Amino acid sequence: MRRSRIGPALAGMAVCAVACALLWPHARDAYALLAARDDPAELSDLQLGSALRNNAELIGQNIEAALAENDPDLAGSFADLARDKNIPLGDELSKRVSDAVAEHHSTPQFAKRFATGLVTGNADDVASLSGTVAGDLFVFGDIRDVVREGKHLAMGEDTDHLVLGLATAGLAVTAATYVSVGGALPVRAGLTLVKDARKVGRLGAGLTHWAGRSAREMVDAPVLQQAVASGSVLRPGQTMTAIRAAFRAEKAGALVRLAKDVGRVGEKAGIRAAQDTLKIAESPKDVARAARLAESKGGQTRAILKVLGRGALLLATGAFNLTLWLFGALITLFGLLSSIKATTERLTLAYLRRKKARRLRRQLAAAALAPDASLAGAVAQA
Repeated sequence: MRRSRIGPALAGMAVCAVACALLWPHARDAYALLAARDDPAELSDLQLGSALRNNAELIGQNIEAALAENDPDLAGSFADLARDKNIPLGDELSKRVSDAVAEHHSTPQFAKRFATGLVTGNADDVASLSGTVAGDLFVFGDIRDVVREGKHLAMGEDTDHLVLGLATAGLAVTAATYVSVGGALPVRAGLTLVKDARKVGRLGAGLTHWAGRSAREMVDAPVLQQAVASGSVLRPGQTMTAIRAAFRAEKAGALVRLAKDVGRVGEKAGIRAAQDTLKIAESPKDVARAARLAESKGGQTRAILKVLGRGALLLATGAFNLTLWLFGALITLFGLLSSIKATTERLTLAYLRRKKARRLRRQLAAAALAPDASLAGAVAQA
């Protein structure tokens, strides 16, 4: 019976030890993720490490895909990430990436994209954004967008209130840019990027809803309709003054902060990284996290966003699930310690009982020999 009492304790200790060994890696990763949930750079490093352990060829495969899609900017971002993680790419692949990046930044290609951005207002990289921002700094682009959307509003047609609000805010920021001699240029570039992302459908649904609501609040519709009715792209000075009167600066704080964060991403990680951020972001907080990630990771940011998506900015796995891993590990550890305690107590009790039984047997044997010893002494005396 005593052995049967020790057996379950030993079995429980063995089961808990195996469970602890299995749960420990998950609990360790869960704790690290929970600790890094407010640090996008650390969070992305942890998740990238897990992704690379599961697929050692992840970076090479993405570089090949980027080159096949004629996206040297993304290929260069993955090459930067490979260097940071000490992952060899091979001479042939490295040369292909460097050649593609060099051609992308060549003078003829830069001039062509600059002109495209200036004329169309669509930005895909630094060159085209430079052209787009140049057009907006000369107020041509913003006045064009305000007049177009303002006329839709005045005629009761479908109006893109977000583009309207961004263009109106852009006119006010452009004036501040001139006054500060370029000090507000990152905000100006951020507004242009958000407006461009909206036009080509690269703005996330959640961010579109939030920005559209903010844009409605900062535009005085009646004043704007009057300004648009009398305005013209051919009279930019008068039109700009009339349109700015419809802009409610006190309502534009949140949208300007969003534009500033987008500008920070573009400045540190590139225009395409800013566009990718706008596509996956669901709120201004996501964009602010992306700005912190870009300031820490620089050119690697776009590759990180490509691999992890929105998970690079916040916990992809719910905090509740991660907490369950930790709770399960703690319960199993408690069970292991309890099993060790129970096993130790029962083994100690069994040892003490055996020791007591041996001492009792020795005493009984001594008592049995005692009469014989007395008789032998009496015979010897006689």
